[in-house]
Amino acid sequence: MNLAVTRLDLESFESLPLHTRRCVFWEVDPTSSTHAVDTQLFGDLGSFESEFDKEAWISGLLLEWGTCGQVAVDGDTGNFVGTAFYAPPGRVPRSRLFPTSPVSADAVLLTSIRAEPGFEEAAPILLDSVLTDLVRRGVRAVEAFGIVRTPAESRGQGSRATEPSSPTLPASHPEDITELGALESISSELSSWGDEAIVEITRAMHDSPQSDLCVDCIIDADFLKDSGFDVVASHPRFPRFRLELDEGLGWKHEVEHALENLVLMAAIDLAGRERPAAVPVGLRDRR
Repeated sequence: MNLAVTRLDLESFESLPLHTRRCVFWEVDPTSSTHAVDTQLFGDLGSFESEFDKEAWISGLLLEWGTCGQVAVDGDTGNFVGTAFYAPPGRVPRSRLFPTSPVSADAVLLTSIRAEPGFEEAAPILLDSVLTDLVRRGVRAVEAFGIVRTPAESRGQGSRATEPSSPTLPASHPEDITELGALESISSELSSWGDEAIVEITRAMHDSPQSDLCVDCIIDADFLKDSGFDVVASHPRFPRFRLELDEGLGWKHEVEHALENLVLMAAIDLAGRERPAAVPVGLRDRR
């Protein structure tokens, strides 16, 4: 399949897939009064949808911070078939509401990587483009909130999900935990959790603004793990991941360091050759 990835700009905003163009799950503070008005206005469209706010968010970031999105384009049709968004965590209001918040101060937050059905191979290509851009800009690390999906979410039954009001993962049945996304592979700590801990976490998730989710706009935890990210904040539902950009490009830094040493040594050697030979004091006086 012929795919190309390019940076997102305002001129291409109208070409974004419909959900990507409208959804402001990450970009709008759900506790703000403005958002409450938007919720009433949009009604059945959902409290996360505002094309105006999404375009304004992108426009502001492009002016104040720079590139904040990458888009995958189908070379055969010219259609946009994948998107990735990233920003400083302070520009992502939703990031403060996750149970594994806050994002580290030295990291850029990767909010979403979304590929249209049939173009799933665009996701790792988009991630590579994001990392390349951030490395070029001198960013130290990138972090992302992953989601451990329920069976219904894994089967793709809608983009919206509501957290259950009661725990669905009895500790006495570890096979249930495996069914909900192989949680043990996310963190070895989970295997030691008891019923009380699971009840407490589930209740907190249900009572928080995070209980209403756009699961399409949260990156799959398995994808982040398979892409080399490390868990820095464990959670059975929303683990936070981190990728140190200098570690992934260690060979590049080693080569650059070696070249810098060669240049420095050459400069020292050249300076030594060009330095005039010292003349004894007595000979200097005779002249």
